[in-house]
Amino acid sequence: MNNLLRSTVRCLRANSLAYLPKQADGHVSFVSARLMCAADQHKDLGDMIKKDKVVVFMKGTPAQPMCGFSNAVVQILRMHGVDDYAAYNVLDDQDLRQGVKSFSNWPTIPQVYFNGEFVGGCDILLQMHQSGDLVEELQKLGIRSALMDAEKQSK
Repeated sequence: MNNLLRSTVRCLRANSLAYLPKQADGHVSFVSARLMCAADQHKDLGDMIKKDKVVVFMKGTPAQPMCGFSNAVVQILRMHGVDDYAAYNVLDDQDLRQGVKSFSNWPTIPQVYFNGEFVGGCDILLQMHQSGDLVEELQKLGIRSALMDAEKQSK
């Protein structure tokens, strides 16, 4: 979260020019801080999605989702026994909310990432759950789906 705070401070200086150190060819560069801010936010989001095997950008928290689609993602993950994941509440930070949409080129929240790769939103996760693909994807992450254990117990 410190990186997000630093990025926010940089964004507040949006209309100033920023000095970049002298390049190898001897040129000195100036760039708009707004461009640097976008680049920093992109890097920060990249770091955030790689930090955990499963990352969800959602409205609310897993304990208290604030929209039906975010709740559905939480419930699907819970059904599979996935409780250890990073969840970021986009309602707390409008820059994060817009930034993640542009980062993934996906217009809606929630957004789900596995091992730093964008999976999709609620509709995609639900489709993967219904087709059984989610069990396979979780196995690739080293996560055993609780539905596999439930299936064995019912036999």
